[in-house]
Amino acid sequence: MAGIVVGVVAALHLYFLVLEMFLWNTPTGRAAFGLEPEFAAQTTVLAANQGLYNGFLVAGLVWGLVADRQDVQLFFLACVIVAGAYGAVTVSRKILVVQALPAVVGFVLVLLAG
Repeated sequence: MAGIVVGVVAALHLYFLVLEMFLWNTPTGRAAFGLEPEFAAQTTVLAANQGLYNGFLVAGLVWGLVADRQDVQLFFLACVIVAGAYGAVTVSRKILVVQALPAVVGFVLVLLAG
C-alpha cells in the first residue's frame, strides 16, 4: 500500500510539472491555477522553473520506489510535505490538501512498512 501512495504522490507531481512547464499559459493551465492571461504570460518562466523542481521530486520518488529504498522515499516525501506546508501558508490552503496530505499519508505508510 505504501508504494501505491508514493506512486500517487509522484504522479501528482508529474501532473504539476506538465501544468507548470508546458500548460501554464494555456486555458488548461490558467484554469488549474485560476490565473488571468496577463499574469500567466508574465510568469511563464517562473512557473516552468517550479515545474522543473516538481520533476526532481518525481525523479526522487520514482528512484525510491524502483530501488526499494525507504530512506529515499521518506526524504522526498518530506520534501513534498515541506513544500506543501510552505505553499499552504504563502499561496493557498488548498495546497495542504492536494500536495502535503498525500505525502503525509505516504510518509506514515512507508514508516509503518519499514
